[in-house]
Amino acid sequence: MTVQPTRTDIPARTAAVISEYRGLEGPLLPILHGLQEEFGYVPQESYQVIADTLNLSRAEVFGVVSFYHDFRKAPAGRHVLKLCQAEACQSMGSDKVAAKIKQLLGIDFHETASDGSVTLEPVYCLGLCACSPSAMLDGELIGRVGDDEIGEMLEVIRT
Repeated sequence: MTVQPTRTDIPARTAAVISEYRGLEGPLLPILHGLQEEFGYVPQESYQVIADTLNLSRAEVFGVVSFYHDFRKAPAGRHVLKLCQAEACQSMGSDKVAAKIKQLLGIDFHETASDGSVTLEPVYCLGLCACSPSAMLDGELIGRVGDDEIGEMLEVIRT
């Protein structure tokens, strides 16, 4: 369970994560994953601390965070719903599933509901191609997503 940081404790907690991974070859990605685990996202306040420690520019750190979709720049909702948008799922109607879920939740991809209940994210393969369209809710894979599965996911999100 992540504890939301205050602006004053981000540098110290960032330094602690950096010290854990700094000795690895190519430590930037492990550090960013560690920060995401620590905070639930990668705080902008940590970019300069990372840059100074690894002799990188702040822009290089930001570039890596923004390139990889799994790194969040803000805290996620209580639930995270990932909808597969890869070709196999598209061929089986993932666009319609996504449109319906977006409409029901009132949010788009990369957004969090105003009540903080859910963050909606696109992914580009969950490995369930034979069970398309697929989704992942809080780490649990869901195949053959249709109206019943959408209803079940929304019930979980709303509790």
